[in-house]
Amino acid sequence: MALYQLLRPFAFALDAETAHRATIAALSMAPPLPLPSFPKTLAIRVAGIDFPSPVGLAAGFDKDAEVPDAMLGLGFGFVEVGTLTPRPQAGNPRPRLFRLKEDRAVINRMGFNNGGQERALDRLRKRERRGILGVNIGANKDSTDRVADYARGVRAMGPVADYLTVNISSPNTPGLRNLQAGGELVDLLQAVQASRTPDGPPIFLKVAPDLDGGDHDRIVRAAADSGVNALIVANTTISRPPLTSRHRAETGGLSGRPLKALALEQLRLFRAASGGSIPLIAAGGIENADDAWARIRAGASLVQLYSAMVYEGPGLAKKMADALALRLEREGFTSLSDAVGAA
Repeated sequence: MALYQLLRPFAFALDAETAHRATIAALSMAPPLPLPSFPKTLAIRVAGIDFPSPVGLAAGFDKDAEVPDAMLGLGFGFVEVGTLTPRPQAGNPRPRLFRLKEDRAVINRMGFNNGGQERALDRLRKRERRGILGVNIGANKDSTDRVADYARGVRAMGPVADYLTVNISSPNTPGLRNLQAGGELVDLLQAVQASRTPDGPPIFLKVAPDLDGGDHDRIVRAAADSGVNALIVANTTISRPPLTSRHRAETGGLSGRPLKALALEQLRLFRAASGGSIPLIAAGGIENADDAWARIRAGASLVQLYSAMVYEGPGLAKKMADALALRLEREGFTSLSDAVGAA
């Protein structure tokens, strides 16, 4: 992390997307580090998977599955790649990624830019299977049958994934969030499950933070009835709390510190709606161990980072994991699972 603080001014001299691509390129050329060891108290079993640490990398950083092993070696307990669509797509016009330095936030309107599932699948088949890898799947912008796109993603990426995330919560693909509505969600999840082989990876559903009253109960019922194994709460927001950066008026999904309160409240509402019957994974505005601890006590079994790394560097994951182990000991918990929902 100290090295990153020295390098950050050079990265911030570049536009956000150029700096990100340079980071991916550098990581892809470096030999992967060995998997780190974590305190045993951090181990937790979610959806039949044994996670060595609850601190994971959210989708969006490694869209094309180019550097999952590098990120695992840097201290993440699990890594989620994507979002990957069936066919390659360029995404929205640049510029489409903006740092809001004064707000410790990011706005993106990337639009599921990626090289497609086939290229990523070839890459992931060649890697030595180690660590926990999630694959986030989506639909192409110009698709005439988005449900079929998700079913195709399950079939294509299931063999290389420890879990699959159905992402219907990005605000940057027009109409995508409509799949969260009533009957559409049920039809989608049924199609996803029908495409999953009996020994296929568990299915996670990533939801938006911009929900209305009653949405939480409805989504939990649909997820439970369809056999979804976990909910990721939540994606970026289209709402705009007070911001100070010159980029505050950019359209797209807002992430980072300003999302913190909203994401935590949505997590609490999903915990109340589910009663703990379905595992929850927290994302959005998590910057440090205190934030992670608040989400765990509110009901999250796992947490995911992305935007905070822009400001703190990839060493943040291991730093948070170590701090969480100390917090468990200080609070008198012998395991992470005992702390989940303790608030």
